[in-house]
Amino acid sequence: MKMREVKIMNKGLEDEMEVWGYRPCLWKTFLVGVGVVCSGGLLLLLLYWLPEWSVKGTCTHTSLRDARTLLLRTTVLIHYFTHHSTKYYWDDETQVFETYKRLFFGENEIAVRVPSLFKLLIKEVLNPFYIFQLFSVILWSAEDYYYYATAIVFMSVISIATSLYTIKKQYVMLHDMVAAHSVVRVSVCKGNTDIAEAMSTELVPGDVIIIPANGMIMPCDAALIHGTCIVNESMLTGESVPVTKTSLPSSGEDAAESYNMEEHKRHTLFCGTHIIQTRFYTGELVKAVVVRTGFSTEKGQLVRSILYPKPTDFKLYRDAYLFLLCLVGVAGIGFIYTIILSVMNQVPAKTIIIESLDIITITVPPALPAAMTAGIVYAQRRLKRVGIFCISPQRINMCGQLNLVCFDKTGTLTEDGLDLWGIQRAEDGRYSRSHCKPNENQTSEEIRVDSAFVAGMATCHSLTKIEGELSGDPLDLKMFSATGWILEEPTEEETALHNPIMPTVVRPPNYVVPEANQNNPLPFEIGIVRQFPFSSVLQRMSVVVRRLGEKHMNAYLKGAPEIVASLCKQHTVPQSFTETLETYTRQGFRVIALAHRQLESKLSWHKVQSLSRDLIETNMEFLGLIIMQNKIKQETAGVLRELRQANIRTLMVTGDNMLTAISVARDCGMVRAHERVIIADAVPPKDFQSASITWHYTENPSVEINLEEGVSDKRQTLQEQSYHFAMSGKAFAVITDHFPHLIQKLVLRATVFARMAPDQKTQLVEILQSIDYTVGMCGDGANDCGALKRAHSGISLSELEASVASPFTSSTSNISCVPNLIREGRAALITSFCVFKFMALYSIIQYLSVTLLYSVNTMPFLFLILTLCSTRYHFMSLNPAWKELVSRRPPSSLISGPLLCSVLTQILTCLFFQVLAFLLVRQQRWYEIWTPQSDACNASSSGLSHSQNVTSTHDHKNIKNYENTTLFYISSFQYLAVAIVFSKGKPFRQPSYKNWPFMLSCIGLYTFLLLIMLHPVPAIDRFLEIVCVPHDWRVTLVVIVIVNAAVSFMLEEANERWGSSFLSWLFCRRNKPPRVRYLNVALELQDDSDWPPGPSTVTYATDPQSHISATL
Repeated sequence: MKMREVKIMNKGLEDEMEVWGYRPCLWKTFLVGVGVVCSGGLLLLLLYWLPEWSVKGTCTHTSLRDARTLLLRTTVLIHYFTHHSTKYYWDDETQVFETYKRLFFGENEIAVRVPSLFKLLIKEVLNPFYIFQLFSVILWSAEDYYYYATAIVFMSVISIATSLYTIKKQYVMLHDMVAAHSVVRVSVCKGNTDIAEAMSTELVPGDVIIIPANGMIMPCDAALIHGTCIVNESMLTGESVPVTKTSLPSSGEDAAESYNMEEHKRHTLFCGTHIIQTRFYTGELVKAVVVRTGFSTEKGQLVRSILYPKPTDFKLYRDAYLFLLCLVGVAGIGFIYTIILSVMNQVPAKTIIIESLDIITITVPPALPAAMTAGIVYAQRRLKRVGIFCISPQRINMCGQLNLVCFDKTGTLTEDGLDLWGIQRAEDGRYSRSHCKPNENQTSEEIRVDSAFVAGMATCHSLTKIEGELSGDPLDLKMFSATGWILEEPTEEETALHNPIMPTVVRPPNYVVPEANQNNPLPFEIGIVRQFPFSSVLQRMSVVVRRLGEKHMNAYLKGAPEIVASLCKQHTVPQSFTETLETYTRQGFRVIALAHRQLESKLSWHKVQSLSRDLIETNMEFLGLIIMQNKIKQETAGVLRELRQANIRTLMVTGDNMLTAISVARDCGMVRAHERVIIADAVPPKDFQSASITWHYTENPSVEINLEEGVSDKRQTLQEQSYHFAMSGKAFAVITDHFPHLIQKLVLRATVFARMAPDQKTQLVEILQSIDYTVGMCGDGANDCGALKRAHSGISLSELEASVASPFTSSTSNISCVPNLIREGRAALITSFCVFKFMALYSIIQYLSVTLLYSVNTMPFLFLILTLCSTRYHFMSLNPAWKELVSRRPPSSLISGPLLCSVLTQILTCLFFQVLAFLLVRQQRWYEIWTPQSDACNASSSGLSHSQNVTSTHDHKNIKNYENTTLFYISSFQYLAVAIVFSKGKPFRQPSYKNWPFMLSCIGLYTFLLLIMLHPVPAIDRFLEIVCVPHDWRVTLVVIVIVNAAVSFMLEEANERWGSSFLSWLFCRRNKPPRVRYLNVALELQDDSDWPPGPSTVTYATDPQSHISATL
């Protein structure tokens, strides 16, 4: 048998999928057409809901080369299809589908089409639940239940209108968010000199565009090939600090590399970003070559992730549909019961069919999915009021399950701004005797203006002036302002007098400028000739400068001390470099190193522009350290303490120094004073030596371990106290590559991740998710966009109202938004459970009543639907979130023991009291089969009016009777009772008595029901089609109702307190292993006497299943 051909598209990405080829089959299409006709169009509707069935039912398998249908249709000339707004074409040479390029790029636009109301209406109306309601309405109309059918139609219209409004609003919001990619005119180079105007929609990869001096909104992704640009990328990253983009290297080793967007981010202008200013050669133009257009751009891919989000693996929604199937099964039982009973009573076949189908329409609540999203809608509104904006509402429920949150450090846990605490200069391989603590009044006077250290501080940055104000990285701003120097960006006319390149010029203030001399009579000014922007991967930046009048140029390097020291001549690096660095980083300071190099005098300005940074950043002379103080935000410690008390793990993922990160972690409470930190320092394989991990134990201010007493005493001490692992990005890469069997053990107790590159942050989130953590990520969006998107719940701290960088954006600049988001997520999740249980009981109560009565009373059902059901789940969803986070988390599944126990006990309670009332009413001495002439009220001397009975016509369907009236009263109170019982308050939501719409509606409905029960109004009785019963029986019903409510409340309270323990005891589940992987790993580590490794031991990479440790 020939194998069916299948290919994988977008392997490893979010939209990975299998591609199968099909071609139309005539006889299959004919059979499907016959089936559509025979089913009255229902088969066509089914194939609309299940397009895969439609393809398989009308087509046969074929090769992808010959395929005409891939669940989507294809063209004749070029085999392609469109999936998630991206075109893919069939490459006959590689035998795979590739992105549709080189032949037809299509228009360069990110078009978030706002569908017309008619299209949205058709799509909404064809929803299976509305089709089910249409079926119900037709059935009820056939039974002359016009009032009930009209009410359902009215409610459905309101529901559809509300849904259409919400969907339309979301489309418009997303359309406005990406509207910056509007159609603009751009200048395109045609050859060496010709420039033509074109619309941005006409751009294709390979076009060379001109970036105007006054800036623009980028309409595509483009690689900068000439000039420099100052860019605001807040739309994509959420980071509002402008960044500098430089041109791609044109010579050297860097120029020989193939262009890669990830590796060359600092040379790439991304679609949707705002070009604020440009820097260029005199007479030259700032040029960029288009590399990606439309939905293939960075912004386009983010918009696609919003339009077509990866399905969240959340059991709540799957369980809701599974429960609907269970209700269908229950309805099937009632369907069979009704048929059997009708046949026994010799009911006509037409009546049997209609009344049996009634059971299904009553039992299955079509509003369940919509009702369960009500909590999300209200939670989203409350989040917006506290400055948290959401572009992915379905993630709100996920926030309620978070048990681990990763935090960036700078700008998230600590202040955005840095204070210059001091400098530590180095000369001739030695540090100066004491460090200098500059302040605003002393800096320029205490330090020589013409020293290389001060020149490095004044020039090695990426600052620029925007509207006359200095703008750039906060660290650069503080460092430059400490020098007291002045930055000037000359006009083109001024610079042209000196050189063909327009440099940024810095100079000291006039009162400290060195006097001119014969050797250099020109003013003391330094021009920044070339800038290599900071790279989070390289962890450094550098500049090439030239002092006015000098023949040679100088290079200055600034970055992570370890990186800078490795690029310097070793004799210029002080021997106490490591000890001095640790002294400052242990105190939580952020330390930056500075280095200098005098370049050869033969280098011209033009040659410098073509040099790679590797040729510049080598053989440097170490100048010293710049010590910055990064203060912890006032709210940080309190929020972390609140999360820890709620049993939510917190991690720090930063690009800063390891010891600085550990110090900040201790200061903010992420690592407490008595807890030990173990640094895992991993080294890759080298010179035939295996990769290894050295375990360093940091000093603990509260607990001392005597190493002379042996490793066993150490392990015993560690078991009695908590410990945390810390590792750098370099160690993380080595461990994931060479120690995969240790990575889960490490991340289980790892708290500090330092020197992490952006892609490593994303990788860490994925590893945490692989051991079943529900991960949140909080950052400023600068270097953690991938992690923010990959996490179950990513929240970006940004001034923007919404950013496509993450599902949530907080306008509050501190992490207090995290507990707010978790609280609202928990409240929304519990609301979904409450509404689910209420809708389940609502359906079952109706089902029980109809099954007992074997008839449907239209008006009572109409009253119950309109006044009790439709208002209950909306009002139940209004409970705000509880003000505190508790250690207990809400359940994530509807198919859980306690929840099912709650639903089943309430069902049995309702069934018991309905059956009790049904049997008791038949035992009353005044009971008889009701007729219009029945006079039970007068017979019991109740003195009640029963004139409605005299004027009533004969009841052919036996709707008016004592049983119907009795069960109407009982079921009405049961609806209210279960609504109150299921409307949970603490510990996840505010108590129900603070939800005043819910309480007022409950009080009003209770009052109304008691009034018509104890003091009946003839007009209301006639409308509800209920009959007069004796007053004594009404009092009895009140007692039954009260007892019913009390039993329901006590059972729910007992289930809340002891349900889980009872079920664990009943099914002997106490000794069963946990379902989540991280708890299983924790249990394994408790039994591992060799974990954690001892102090100063080395673990070598050997067999994947084992490791060898040796004491140094």
